[in-house]
Amino acid sequence: RAGLAQGTFYLYFESRQDLFDQLLPTVGEEMLAFITDSVHGSTDIFEVEERGIRAFFRYLVDHPGFFRVLNEADVAAPKAFERHFMILGKRYMSAMERAVERGQIKNYTVPELEVIIYLLMAARDYIYVKFMRGRSRPKPLPDWVVDSYMRFIRYGLQGKR
Repeated sequence: RAGLAQGTFYLYFESRQDLFDQLLPTVGEEMLAFITDSVHGSTDIFEVEERGIRAFFRYLVDHPGFFRVLNEADVAAPKAFERHFMILGKRYMSAMERAVERGQIKNYTVPELEVIIYLLMAARDYIYVKFMRGRSRPKPLPDWVVDSYMRFIRYGLQGKR
């Protein structure tokens, strides 16, 4: 279907599994680079998060197959999926640790921050499912959804007990 001869395919990939193993890391790095460029110059963790979520959903509008690659990699390329998941977690944790050092996030331990990171990553998945999935070409995420998300982030990350 891609118009690529079978012999040409094997010049680039050892097998179909090799293709699967390389696909998510490649598109995942492209997505992370896009988000990194978008958050560059942010003044605090809240601006990073807002620019980051907006960039993530802009990326999905331009790359509607990303979630399919991500979800199928969990079964078809589990090592690539795990590596992608770990890279996301590490980058998110670095941003959170910098925010703690700067006093922007308080009253959370490192293990608690790890929980927060995975809550935020899961939230993005389900926001996508609710507001974008199912369209042939996803529409931009409505501003009110990002505003609601950010209100939760701003008040939830204060960590008051």
